[in-house]
Amino acid sequence: MSEGNDEILFCDEPPDTPPSGPNWRVLIVDDEIDVHQTTVFAMRGLEVLGRTIEFLHAYSAAEACRLLATEKDIAVALLDVVMEEVDAGLSLARTIRDTLGLHELRIVLRTGQPGYAPEMDVIRDYDINDYKTKSDLTRIKLYTTLTAAIRSYNQLHIIAASRRGLDLIVRGSAKLMAERGINEFASGVITQITGLLGLPPEGLIIARRNDAEPVNADNLRIVAAAGRYAGLLNQPLTRVDDADARALLLRCLSEESSVFGARHTALLLGAGAGMVMAAYLDSAQPIGGTDRLLIEVFCSNIAVCLENLDLFSQLSVSAYVDPLLKLPNRTRLMQEIDHRKRKVGAEEETLILIDLDHFSETNEALGHQYGDRILRAVGARLRESFTGSVMVARVHGDTFGLLGPVSRLPQQNVADLFQEPFDIDNAEQMISATFGCVRLDELTGDGAEIIKCASIALKRAKANGRGSFARYDRDMGTEVQERVRLLRNLRNAFQHDRLFLNYQPQIDLSNGRIIGAEALIRWKTESGELVPPDSFIAIAEYSGLIVDIGQWVLRNACFRQISLEKAGFTNFRMAVNVSIAQFRHPQFLDMLEQALADTGINPALLELEITESMAMLEPDYVIGVIHKVKTLGISVAVDDFGTGFSSLSYLQRLAVDRLKIDRGFVNAIRSPAQTTECIAQTVIQLGRNLGLTVIAEGVETETQARLLKQMGCHEAQGYLFAHPLDSSELVRWLEQHRDSGCPLND
Repeated sequence: MSEGNDEILFCDEPPDTPPSGPNWRVLIVDDEIDVHQTTVFAMRGLEVLGRTIEFLHAYSAAEACRLLATEKDIAVALLDVVMEEVDAGLSLARTIRDTLGLHELRIVLRTGQPGYAPEMDVIRDYDINDYKTKSDLTRIKLYTTLTAAIRSYNQLHIIAASRRGLDLIVRGSAKLMAERGINEFASGVITQITGLLGLPPEGLIIARRNDAEPVNADNLRIVAAAGRYAGLLNQPLTRVDDADARALLLRCLSEESSVFGARHTALLLGAGAGMVMAAYLDSAQPIGGTDRLLIEVFCSNIAVCLENLDLFSQLSVSAYVDPLLKLPNRTRLMQEIDHRKRKVGAEEETLILIDLDHFSETNEALGHQYGDRILRAVGARLRESFTGSVMVARVHGDTFGLLGPVSRLPQQNVADLFQEPFDIDNAEQMISATFGCVRLDELTGDGAEIIKCASIALKRAKANGRGSFARYDRDMGTEVQERVRLLRNLRNAFQHDRLFLNYQPQIDLSNGRIIGAEALIRWKTESGELVPPDSFIAIAEYSGLIVDIGQWVLRNACFRQISLEKAGFTNFRMAVNVSIAQFRHPQFLDMLEQALADTGINPALLELEITESMAMLEPDYVIGVIHKVKTLGISVAVDDFGTGFSSLSYLQRLAVDRLKIDRGFVNAIRSPAQTTECIAQTVIQLGRNLGLTVIAEGVETETQARLLKQMGCHEAQGYLFAHPLDSSELVRWLEQHRDSGCPLND
């Protein structure tokens, strides 16, 4: 199994083995065809109890249900948990037991989502034989799991044909699964075994951890006792007066096998990776062969139940405890919030989220191991500082949570924890943090809603500056709801073609000739209202929707350029803005090449615009992508130039074709007297020195155009020449200026 991949991988090919009898029928229920293929490949030719395996296939829970209703003698179902629904596998397990009545069929739950754990009641109530993540199922482990399941099925099948005690076995095991404590579990075992054999509840059970210590009476503890042994609960085995009983139990554990005597029986109940248990029973007469078979099957189920004591513990830990810091995790924090909100008359409670500043940068610079040490140090200080009624949790990543009475969590006290350095690798390091808090009594939602509100406050605190403290108020929630509403409407608009492009012409300042246009996205609501791009572009980028929108813009702009070429406007350049989310997308270059191929545009007439701040975000990566873009024949411009902090050497490495002066610097040009010190002139001079074309945006007056031309600026766009135009308006505008261009007053 490869990390992060649900595919089952096998290093060698099993030898072909001819079948030697009827096949074991195993049903694979999974919506991924690869899982079916690799499972069959792994088990090809292998035998269990001298018989080969025949696989049946279902690709959904519904298909499996229909198949199970018609096919007979299916021994095992390898059942995916998450299919057409998130709990499809669990629902099918319920149907198998309750509706179809298939109690002999063994169920092995499999999931490709490591963080997903089935409900404990489902494991218990529906007799789940095993639960594995797909990453656990190497070839050997898959064979071991199937073998154990088939053996269990075979025993149950044999008994079902001749013994009514099968129902008691299943019901008894299910009841035992409900017992979480070892004493309750063991007491239930005595009750079920003696009931199965028709004996009075007379006996005891001993248990020990399955470790390397030798088996002796001193390290064996009595965990259940009934009848004449009732007073020995929790005592060592040495307290049992009956020497024969002690010897029989020691022999059972040493030989790891049940021992049937004339009037006494010792049963091995489990020898797995965790607890080892053995039961001693008084019996009036020897236990016969049929009853022994029943007991062996029951003990097999007990062994599974015993392993599930550890399974329940592991599931609880993985579900509610952070594995790195051993602190309560987000799920446990949500539960505790719900619990405290239900308490009547309790002191007012608050939740504070603590986010470590610049943690991701530290992780990248010094490595994740160093980052883990920081998290441990912070977690330890929080745990030492807040005890009792305050819960300290790790919510996710570098975000911690404090939940407790308002009186125990004053803002200044929490902030002061980060005024002293932390000891990291025997060196002192200052760690700053930002805080967001919410009062539980001010909100009506559940734990998830409370954490979300605290996260909103945390984001507001970050916006105010690292190290800030912000408390949630309803206005913050309104802002978030508005952004969510806007994103929902934007998705809907994109899906229903309510986005469109406008085009702003670009002019050669030396002669007024029209050289191209910049494609600008616009959004008109159903009511006809135009939504400003500044309002939705950032949300599209944050949500990732900008990738699909950007691809749509690119293709439509290219098609428009081709249509203009066909209309006689030759050598017309089309400029298209590209966001960092598009640029970083692994398929960006593929999408770009596909757009060129599908539209037939001349790459030399396509220009991609990236912002200076975007170029500075990941310099080496951006440089590499720009190089690949230019190999396609496409030019690249740096938009909003002058608003970032590009160094001259970095600008040279970018190897772009054009610098675009930000409109803010163009607006600053008011008169000839301002040109000597304005940033626009510096940008123009820099561009010319680097051999780059310089274009100014936001040109609104003839004075600005004239002065920019005098400063050496090559190109311009803005309201002086034309507002952004839709497709038909652009064609009419171009027709009007086909011969004359845009005359400029010198």
